[in-house]
Amino acid sequence: MELPAILAVVLIVAGVWSLVVWPQFLKRVMKDPRARDASGKATRFLTVHVVLVTISMVLGLATAAIGVAVLLP
Repeated sequence: MELPAILAVVLIVAGVWSLVVWPQFLKRVMKDPRARDASGKATRFLTVHVVLVTISMVLGLATAAIGVAVLLP
């Protein structure tokens, strides 16, 4: 296997990792008592983590897509 193909596989694995790990993290954050205030509204804690997870998943998807694009002829 040539170096570009190896690097493409690394990108795909890294992208899939992000797409698998971050949603699980968000589930735990949403259950955290700091995620909502006494009236049930989302707190800054939840908002910041939702933004973090969203950006990380978009980057993970882009990373995986770049890896796939490199492998395709």
